[in-house]
Amino acid sequence: MYGKVLTPFLLKSQEFHDELIHNILPFWMDHMLDMENGGFYGQVDGNNRLNHKAGKGVILNTRILWTFSAAYAYNADKRYLATAQRAYAYIKDHFIDKLYGGVYWMLDCETHPINTKKQVYAQAFAIYAFSEYYKITGQKEALDLGIELFHHIENFSFDQEHNGYLEAFDREWRVLSDFRLSDKDENEAKTMNTHLHILEAYTNLFRIWPDPVLEHRLKGLIRLFIDQFINNRYHFNLFFDEKWQLKSNTISYGHDVEGSWLLSEAAAVLNDSVLLKEVEHLAVKMVEASLEGIDEDGALMNEAGDEGFTDTDKHWWPQAEALVGLINAWQISKDEKYLRHAEKNWRFIKDHIIDHENGEWFWRVTKTHGSVTTEDKAGPWKCPYHNGRAMIELATRLSKHRL
Repeated sequence: MYGKVLTPFLLKSQEFHDELIHNILPFWMDHMLDMENGGFYGQVDGNNRLNHKAGKGVILNTRILWTFSAAYAYNADKRYLATAQRAYAYIKDHFIDKLYGGVYWMLDCETHPINTKKQVYAQAFAIYAFSEYYKITGQKEALDLGIELFHHIENFSFDQEHNGYLEAFDREWRVLSDFRLSDKDENEAKTMNTHLHILEAYTNLFRIWPDPVLEHRLKGLIRLFIDQFINNRYHFNLFFDEKWQLKSNTISYGHDVEGSWLLSEAAAVLNDSVLLKEVEHLAVKMVEASLEGIDEDGALMNEAGDEGFTDTDKHWWPQAEALVGLINAWQISKDEKYLRHAEKNWRFIKDHIIDHENGEWFWRVTKTHGSVTTEDKAGPWKCPYHNGRAMIELATRLSKHRL
């Protein structure tokens, strides 16, 4: 018998479906197709102004490919398939480095490479996207591209001496001195964030290509998270040097909740019941630890340090990941406390993060719900992946528990 919290929340699976189908996906199909230069425009600012000349980032494009491939698998609308096909063709034709392999970081609006560095984070997202596209099309070329990128990561990035993966390389796969994904990151050789998205990518690739070397590496990544990244407070350690000396005390609540369910997913595909039990125990512990970042309105705040909160703004992507992480924790533990938090978080998203007038989600609001228009609505880091994926996950997971 379901409790008072669970019963109404189960009925909200239709809300998540509707948000995906009627708000998130249409924004990208209606506003972001670049009919002049191909692919997708690179930016819409926080005031919903399209920048026709903006550069086109590989993270934006691979996340569009993943999202519309996953959307088509979830709801077989031919428009989603066409959008995925458009994204795949553009990435294959323009982001793939035909000479040295891997994907470039940034193109200009006319498809010329303007930043040719090989950020391992980006290679991982391309694997994630190509794998999802292969699932819906069976197109062997997409699988082959994913496998090729897997070999590039293993050949160039994997640290044979100290374990783990190095962050960034130049076009010819020589190690860079500036490893950072963005100005907000610390310049360290190994980061939790990149390892998390390698794990995510390898999980998706393993579903369609159960190669023994890939299996070994995926198990090794999970073990690295258990032994190195998850600290004794059940938060992620974020930045390390090459020899695994910890270089940061920052807590990123969004990464904690995202990692909790991605680790569960990775362990599940390996069909190792002992490992899965260990990971699921940690997943619930991580979500429990992240509750300290939840404000009275149900939203997850951004970051903290040893002295308390350092960023109390409420960004779109931690809210999306909190929904999935909380539901995953409930599915593992059966503790309805996590359902109550998910219910309240969804109410916050509907009231303050979803742009009901112009579509998609706002980047963030302040702690007191003040609007912020200085951040992109769409751009190199503002994509349909976090919120689109969360809606698919919630609609799918909750539909299995309908009364």
